Amino acid sequence: MSTKPVICNTSPLIGLSGLNLLSLLRDLYTEVWIPPEVQNEFLAIDESINREVLNNAPWIRIVHLTKQYNLADYRGLDGGEAEVLALAKEHNVRFILLDEKKARRKAKEVGLLVKGTVGILVEAKEKGLINTVAPLIVSLQDNGMHLSDSLITTALQAANEI
Repeated sequence: MSTKPVICNTSPLIGLSGLNLLSLLRDLYTEVWIPPEVQNEFLAIDESINREVLNNAPWIRIVHLTKQYNLADYRGLDGGEAEVLALAKEHNVRFILLDEKKARRKAKEVGLLVKGTVGILVEAKEKGLINTVAPLIVSLQDNGMHLSDSLITTALQAANEI
């Protein structure tokens, strides 16, 4: 298993936490970094609950940028997304966990590998950590995550569920 960390944006934290499957990040990637703005965004949803979630997830580390980056290079992205991309460019990471289409496009433009919440679930099934993906996708949607029909179809095909 690679020891390089992955860097996570807010939406995968929200999605996996809502499914009570945040531990998949530990099981799949060992160490996950989040920049301070992602922590702030996650805590802004419900500070007491999400602070406890982070306190119970020691494999998630808050990591600050050490170099001066012009976050304007990532204009059009929110603060958490910009910090995720900048932190990933600063460090030798495996990939980033990111769901938003515009941010994924920008990440690929700057040479980063990207995986989203649904991709995490597919990988978890492939590794025997979960049994099915389909009901989890429904739960993500029920919890407010917008997923395209093509993404759902691709994920269910990859998970051998259609």
